[in-house]
This record gives sequence, structure tokens and C-alpha cells, in this order.
Amino acid sequence: MVHPYLRGARTPRVLAHRGLVTPDAAAAGVVDNSFAAVAAAHAAGVEFVESDCHLTADGVVVLVHDDDLSRIAGDPRRVADVRLHELADLLADRGGLLTLEQALDAFPDLRFNLDVKADGAEEAVGRLVAPHAERVLLTSFSDERRLAALAAAERAGAPLLPATSPGSRTLGRLLAALTMRSRRATDAALRDLDALQIPERHRRLRVLTPRLLDAAHAHDVEVHVWTVNDPEDMRRLRRAGVDGLVTDRADVALALSA
Repeated sequence: MVHPYLRGARTPRVLAHRGLVTPDAAAAGVVDNSFAAVAAAHAAGVEFVESDCHLTADGVVVLVHDDDLSRIAGDPRRVADVRLHELADLLADRGGLLTLEQALDAFPDLRFNLDVKADGAEEAVGRLVAPHAERVLLTSFSDERRLAALAAAERAGAPLLPATSPGSRTLGRLLAALTMRSRRATDAALRDLDALQIPERHRRLRVLTPRLLDAAHAHDVEVHVWTVNDPEDMRRLRRAGVDGLVTDRADVALALSA
């Protein structure tokens, strides 16, 4: 059964990677995952925003990608060592801080693809997304964090589990199963997933293959490829049959779909 997170949205899915920061916005100092970046994606007509969850020193889930603030604020401290009000001050002229709670409340018609980046954030993320589970996908490179966040959402009374895509370990199991042509192992790796969110290649390994696409689609699992910014790559991947594109240029991807 298709999860409500995916149901009714246009295809191919356009997932705005950390919101939308156009070259002009970047020149003005706006950073990714900021309130301005998510608002720009929403204004452009995006239905899906991919973002990242970290926990501040005072236990607030914020949408920030990196472990530290060097890139986005010129501050070497880790997100986990900074209190909410400090982070808000640092990002005030960079598009504005966005907490997960604010994002879910301020953009009620957006669907959020959330990567749980930090150990210890699972419980708070699960609790916050529980009332919004029909429009949230939870993922992480760590399957342990991903599953812990899903379990936290269930404990918090989510009417259904959020959608999910696999971490590195599960994806590795799937790629091995496809290489061995093991139907049983493939079935096990794809069980309880709603999407595979993958790079086209990882170093010399080709991750996206026709065999992977066929196996995923046979299990009603979508395939979303990241991070795709070149228009010709967008066209090529759409022709190949992928279901979604994670992109820094959601405006360009939407224009190609128009």
C-alpha cells in the first residue's frame, strides 16, 4: 500500500534538498535548511522538502545539516554544544533558524523528508513528527537511528508510522542480495520500506541499476536519487524510471516537469 506521504503527489517527485537557495539568495547570505530556504521551496511550488535534524545543547530539534556551524555561520562549535537562542542569533541574518516544530507548524502542506543526523535526537524527532506522520518520511545513514525514531513516533501515538527509507546497512544488504540474485534476501531488504533514496553512484560502485529499479518497483518502493542538479541528468534519470529527484535546484526540476 502506498504511504500517504507519497499518495496524491505529482511524479516525478521533486525533493528540495535542504530547501531552495538560489544563486541570488546565496549571494545575499541565505544558507540551506534556513526558514528562508524552506519558504522559497514552498513558494516555488515544491511538495517535498528534504532536511536534516540535529539537537541543540538545550534539547531542541533544529534543521541543520552539518555537525558543526563552520560552513553556515563561521563558528567552529558543534550544534550539540550551542543553545537554541545562540543558534538563532547566529542564523538571524542567514535566512533564519528553523526548528523541526516550527517547520511542521509553519508549512502544513509540505511533506518533509527528515534525515536524523545526530545520536540522541531520535526520541525528540519521533515525538514531534508523530501528529504529522502522514506527511513525514524518516531516514538516516544509521539504521539504528532511523528505527529508533520510528519507534519513538509510535510510542508518541502516531496514527501510522511515518514513511521511511533505508540506512547504509540495509542498502548494503539490498545491493548484495541483488548481486547474488537472491529473491529471499531482496524481499527481506525491501520489507517495510517506502522509498530507496540513493546516489546514482558511490565511488566506483553503480548504485542505481535497472535491476534495483525493477526490484524496488515490484515491492511498491519508490526510488529517489540524490543530489541531482544538472537539467540533463534530471531528464536522463526520469527517462530511466526513477520516481524522485533530490535536488538543490528544485526550481529547475519543477520547470522541467511543467
